Amino acid sequence: MAEQYFTAHPTAQHDQHTFDFTLRGQVFHFLTDSGVFAKGTIDYGTRVLLQTLDFDQLPEGPILDLGCGYGPIGLTVASEQPQRPVDLVDINQRALELARQNARQNQLTNIRVFASDSYQQVTITDYAAIYTNPPLRAGKVVVTTMITQAKDHLQLQGQFWLVVQKKQGAPSYQKIMQHTFGNAQIMKRDKGYYIIKSVKTEN
Repeated sequence: MAEQYFTAHPTAQHDQHTFDFTLRGQVFHFLTDSGVFAKGTIDYGTRVLLQTLDFDQLPEGPILDLGCGYGPIGLTVASEQPQRPVDLVDINQRALELARQNARQNQLTNIRVFASDSYQQVTITDYAAIYTNPPLRAGKVVVTTMITQAKDHLQLQGQFWLVVQKKQGAPSYQKIMQHTFGNAQIMKRDKGYYIIKSVKTEN
């Protein structure tokens, strides 16, 4: 079976390369490698999620990029929200090292990168927002856990944002978000990708 990008310690032969990409109007420099998600370019789901994010209604506080890969979501948010600490977590050690290098390359200092299988090593319980382009190939149990445990790591009025394709279960995951938070709003549909947001309105 081919090695997946949600492997903790990828063994695929290294194949590093760099590219520039404009996200939310800013050019970022990315280093990628084999064994990580979307190594060739920023995947479309991540682009749509970032285009849709709105920071105006966010409470103050830190932000979590859950399943960060080499860091495009977290780095973009950290650049635009320099007053906020931004945590980037992933199970993939190769992706985490790339995220650290990309933070340095883009001169972002409000970032903390560390290993965590979903929320296992995440101790903060008052994030203003959690953003994720989840590892759908890891299976529904993994993605469901990322949704249902998010509430424990958000402050009141904190937001959870998810991008998922309709064909990969967007309506089902929206129902799980609705059940978990009591609300789940589709913020955007684009080429089959759904951007879904829930807000923590009660403990």
